[in-house]
Amino acid sequence: MDTQEFLGKAIACGTGSEPSDLVLKNTRLFSVVDGSITETDIAIVGDRIVGTHGSYSGKTEFDAGGRVVVPGFIDTHLHVESSLVTPFEFDRCVLPHGVTTAICDPHEIANVLGGEGIRYFLDSSLETVMDLRVNLSSCVPATAFETAGACLEIEDLLPYRDHPKVIGLAEFMNFPGVLARDPKVLAKLAAFQDGHIDGHAPLLSGKDLNGYLASGIRTDHEATSAAEALEKLAKGMTILIREGSVSKDLDALSSILTPDVSAFVALCTDDRNPLDIAEEGHLDSMIRRLISRGARPLDAYRAASWSAANAFGLRDRGVIAPGRRADIVVLDDVRDCRVASVISGGRIVSEALFAKRRIVDPVGLDSVKIARVEPEDFEIPASNRETRVIGVVPGRILTEDLTRTLPSVDGKMRADTDQDVLKVAVVERHKGTGNVGKGFVSGFGMTSGAIASSVGHDSHNICVVGVSDVAMAHAVNRVIAMKGGFAVADDNGVRAQLALPVAGLMSLEPFESVRHSLEDLRAAAKALGCTLPEPFLQVAFLPLPVIPHLKITDFGMFDVNKFQLVD
Repeated sequence: MDTQEFLGKAIACGTGSEPSDLVLKNTRLFSVVDGSITETDIAIVGDRIVGTHGSYSGKTEFDAGGRVVVPGFIDTHLHVESSLVTPFEFDRCVLPHGVTTAICDPHEIANVLGGEGIRYFLDSSLETVMDLRVNLSSCVPATAFETAGACLEIEDLLPYRDHPKVIGLAEFMNFPGVLARDPKVLAKLAAFQDGHIDGHAPLLSGKDLNGYLASGIRTDHEATSAAEALEKLAKGMTILIREGSVSKDLDALSSILTPDVSAFVALCTDDRNPLDIAEEGHLDSMIRRLISRGARPLDAYRAASWSAANAFGLRDRGVIAPGRRADIVVLDDVRDCRVASVISGGRIVSEALFAKRRIVDPVGLDSVKIARVEPEDFEIPASNRETRVIGVVPGRILTEDLTRTLPSVDGKMRADTDQDVLKVAVVERHKGTGNVGKGFVSGFGMTSGAIASSVGHDSHNICVVGVSDVAMAHAVNRVIAMKGGFAVADDNGVRAQLALPVAGLMSLEPFESVRHSLEDLRAAAKALGCTLPEPFLQVAFLPLPVIPHLKITDFGMFDVNKFQLVD
């Protein structure tokens, strides 16, 4: 059916002169315009809503049983890779929670595989049931102070710019490069001036924030306080309230979601894994928590749909109305956001619908390009001065810059569990450089053993945290043998693991299996004394050298505030 024929049918069905393809009967439509609830049928042709506020007949009729319906939820910023499953399993995992549109940045796989990783996501986005949109990764690598698997300049991104699933340019993390007017940075910004450019500016304020925004950047998901968010709102940014597996900003930002600004606030998860989704939910969890903290349902659902659609130029969705995309969530309970059924692009979501997808072959199955490590690789020469230590803050990817006096034995510095200080190391895995950046971290609470991960934002080398060099070697070697993944080990060997062979980031297993493996890993980490609720993604953010204050890369400890390696 060509466009003209489709429009003719849509008009006829909208007027009621022909039966629609699908009609949701007996619904109570919640308006994100004014918060009213109207008893009505909803008529759908193809992927488009053609009729509301009336009675309709359809070739297929779905009785909503008097339930409330709201627009499909839009996750405005996430990394599918951080769900630890492929885009197809992410689709199965998240769509039943009402997320009908997800705007992803394939930054993680791009740092490992470059253009091949972006193509994998674009090809996959054409096959998922949910509408998976892509913002092109802007900072690969994030900095020059780490070893990544790829480098993407503007010439590498332009071939994908006009892909039907591409929105614009993803989170511009290199805010020092923006403010320094780096020519390569300016080239990327210039190429997307007529499109969307996602922001990433933690703690940036004052005139520096003005300069950053002058480049055409419009959104930010890194605000961690109401004061920071309000300044950014005042300067025209759309604030994306984030609640992921590690970065949990909802409690700090919930107060900004008021009637006056809800049109300029949206929701995102950034990084959330299947275990947290099973235990808490996805955007549905954020909505019910915002309402429980005092937000009007109108403002919470508006932020999850209409405001998000407008911020990212998705003019065909965000409201249940004729002419809009048929992304609809059927709720058992509005205030508690309990999802009963989901309509995605005019289709009732079911396992049978997922089974019809064409699955794109995975890529990057041999991305871990290093041999075994030895305990000696993690030795640190003794120092007669205080040592800088990364301070982990639970629920935050911001870290503290601490100093501690640490013990040494035979001229080698040791972890000190009495001070809750462990060793941390980043082992380069892309190019065989042999780099091992070493330092110390506090906040894990472990009294023995080690945790290793090939998920290490943003360059995704292998990051390991541990009490002993022997346990660290066991954990890293298992990650190498699995061609990527998570491992928990003690001095006697590996205690739990999860293989992530797709670029060292994603599993080939169903999301249910990944969830169970994460339960085993969490239990194994707890048995080592770990006190963090989400230790593996917390490990993964230790090498992120664009988030203040102290981090580590395969080059060594990194002072984010000074944007330089620690001597």
